[in-house]
Amino acid sequence: MKNIRSTVFYISILLVFGLFVYLVVQQGGKLEDGREVLIPTSENGAWFDFVESLRESLKYPLSILLLQIVAIILTARLFGWICVKIKQPVVIGEMLAGIILGPSLLGLFFPEFFQTLFPAQSLGNLQFLSQIGLILFMFIVGMELDLNVLRNKAHDAVVISHASIILPFGLGIGLAYFLYENHAPDNVQFLSYALFIGIAMSITAFPVLARIVQERGLQKTRLGTVVITCAAADDITAWCILATVIAIVKAGSFVSALYTIGLALAYVFLMIKIIRPFMQRIGQVNSTKESLSKPVVAIFFLLLILSAYTTEVIGIHALFGAFMAGAIMPENNKFRNLFIEKIEDVALVLLLPLFFVFTGLRTQIGLLNDPTLWLITGLIILVAVVGKFVGSALAARFMGQGWKDSLSIGALMNTRGLMELIVLNIGYDLGVLSAEMFSMMVVMALVTTFMTGPALDLINWFFRNKEKPAFVERVESQFNILFSFGKVESGKALLRLSSALTTSSKESSEVAALHISPANELHHYEVEEQETACFQDIIADSKRFDRPVKTLFRISSDIDSEIVDEVETGHYDMLLIGTSESIYEGSLLGKIIGFTSNFINPDKLFTNKGPVYSNKFYERTNRLLSKVDIPVGILIDKGLERIDQVIMPILYREDLFLLHYADKLIGGNENARLIIWDVDQQFTREELLAETTEHYPTCKQKVDWLAGEPIGHEKLIKNRLLLMSLVSWETLLQQKRKLQLEISSELVIRDRLTK
Repeated sequence: MKNIRSTVFYISILLVFGLFVYLVVQQGGKLEDGREVLIPTSENGAWFDFVESLRESLKYPLSILLLQIVAIILTARLFGWICVKIKQPVVIGEMLAGIILGPSLLGLFFPEFFQTLFPAQSLGNLQFLSQIGLILFMFIVGMELDLNVLRNKAHDAVVISHASIILPFGLGIGLAYFLYENHAPDNVQFLSYALFIGIAMSITAFPVLARIVQERGLQKTRLGTVVITCAAADDITAWCILATVIAIVKAGSFVSALYTIGLALAYVFLMIKIIRPFMQRIGQVNSTKESLSKPVVAIFFLLLILSAYTTEVIGIHALFGAFMAGAIMPENNKFRNLFIEKIEDVALVLLLPLFFVFTGLRTQIGLLNDPTLWLITGLIILVAVVGKFVGSALAARFMGQGWKDSLSIGALMNTRGLMELIVLNIGYDLGVLSAEMFSMMVVMALVTTFMTGPALDLINWFFRNKEKPAFVERVESQFNILFSFGKVESGKALLRLSSALTTSSKESSEVAALHISPANELHHYEVEEQETACFQDIIADSKRFDRPVKTLFRISSDIDSEIVDEVETGHYDMLLIGTSESIYEGSLLGKIIGFTSNFINPDKLFTNKGPVYSNKFYERTNRLLSKVDIPVGILIDKGLERIDQVIMPILYREDLFLLHYADKLIGGNENARLIIWDVDQQFTREELLAETTEHYPTCKQKVDWLAGEPIGHEKLIKNRLLLMSLVSWETLLQQKRKLQLEISSELVIRDRLTK
């Protein structure tokens, strides 16, 4: 009745006000008398007018900009994903995406489409928006600098980082002497040109270097600490030198630039001595999500904008101001994390790719159309690598580092990445670099960033331990387990299961817990805090179970590969993977076996309400399992605290390998029992029980038998675990069959691969 009244009221309102609008329009038309009102008419018809209107809308600056953003983000994400798969930094893919969308590739092969997507009049909007992204990015870079680490290791860091600047800077000046006559713009003086070539050779990409250190697990090593500190000192020094170089270029001479440098020093003094203490106080009071309100956030954004504006007006570029604003932010890690979270996704995912593509639009590889130019490009790369790599490595060796660490420091400090592109774009905007030289330097930035990973691998291979590892005799009852978890609750469930599996061989068995954090979700300064947080509850439970656990913390962009690497390097007898909430999405299991909300509904599992099976199940499972030759168990946890009963469904005779694991689960638990369940009543009770008692005497007094469907069976108790083979589980899934059994948890096992 209420719905009918609401409908009648709604229709009445529409009719009354519709009639009112109609009458007003009719009367208003009479007011046009005596006016020359132009009514647009078309000889081509309404459809033609609509199409023309649509074409005009597509040419609006905002429409073009939005289309550009969509194309840029999609291309950047695609090539970033490809680079992750080949174990290269994401920034390489984003840099390549910029070049591919530019005149070097898209403009060369599809000129009409290129002109439609990037018309010349639209590049100004793209540039300004990309500059906003750069300002936010440099603000984040400043915040990511851990000044406490820099203070603690200042001596070694300053020596190594300054050596890694001085040598390439000097070589760059020397290179400029040979390049100036033929490759410098006519109106640029040698001093400006040489200084910019020198600083372009000297820069290190601190953010990319920090990610590489994380992904290779070096953050806790002496090498990782030293190289992060060196890169931080390098960044600060290089940006101060760059600010000086910009001042000299704009002023025209060093003497004229002294006024600009004086203002810059006054600005730095103001930021450090006056603004920074004020910001520290605000950060102490507002270090939680609740207290970090919009007015507080507005204060910090206002500081960022004013700082960038000040340095732009002074003449040392807005990016230096953004970097400085980030560096003086409160050193409270919790506060920095909260603030970075607010701007990181917008800055790095939305706006920063615009800068890569804008750089790509400026990069014209086609200009390097002569073998001589490619020889010069090779020379630039050689000077850059020798200067940065050799300078860093020799300084590190002089400061007491071993040869392996010294060479690794050199390889890491040679990473240029995005920071190099920023310097090059500044030089291009100031007219110091020609389009030709700009393209050569972009190629150098790509090559030196790309070579970091292979160089580290080569160094590790060269210094590998050539002695064969001592043979370790394994105890027959030894059963070492590795379990990998994402969420803490899942890790606790896997620890309970691991403890149950090793109770009967506790003295001779080991359990290792592996947690892998995505590389793009963790900052280098919060790694230790994150590691402590994810293992804290698991270590507490291990003490309660009297089951020591070895903790392994990794950072990687490819979780599956990291699991496989750990399995291959460790001496494990079983890999356990778990999920606590859903086996279909949002968990490591979902990533491995391919259950996602796009093609499976959790409510449809083992039901006849719709399609539940996809070939992606096999595709993605086999991709991981084919690389892991040890047994793999998938725990589907539903809150099982203890195991009083193990139910083992048998669909095939091959499923009897599960008795090995059932024996371990009940062998160390006096009260636990095993139920062998012949689901399709294919076997006789005698043959299955004989198999059990012959090979697994522990189960002899603890085994029961079920045949057919066990609905309401009196032998079933509450705390039970369903133990099933992966083959049988897949069979039930394909046949859309549902086991008529309410269970606490499931353990699905794929036995060892046979080769």
